[in-house]
Amino acid sequence: MKPMMILIAGPYRSGTNDDPEKIQANVHFMESFALPIFRKGHIPVLGEWFALPLVHLAGSKQIGDEPFNEIFHPIAVKLLDKCDAVLRVGGESSGADQMVNVAKEKGAKIFYSLEEIPNLS
Repeated sequence: MKPMMILIAGPYRSGTNDDPEKIQANVHFMESFALPIFRKGHIPVLGEWFALPLVHLAGSKQIGDEPFNEIFHPIAVKLLDKCDAVLRVGGESSGADQMVNVAKEKGAKIFYSLEEIPNLS
């Protein structure tokens, strides 16, 4: 088996009332899976790693404004064209569920825990 590129999908805004500290905690939670995935021999990615710098460059002033909506979920959907799998983590999230659904349509594997991901190392 070759290394997989695995998108980590979880809540970003869900349950935060757009509180920046709670959003950052959600990102940190998703990122906490990146190193274990890497150590299993795979390439971890978060859509946020691609979206947030572009959202900033596009002039977004707040979550949910036009530049944010233009980029945030659409870039993650495009990223799924390059991913072999999705790791769905955390609680309720329509965005993360959308990523799972798109990944399924593209034939990618869906994991719901680190233990399901094969160890290549």
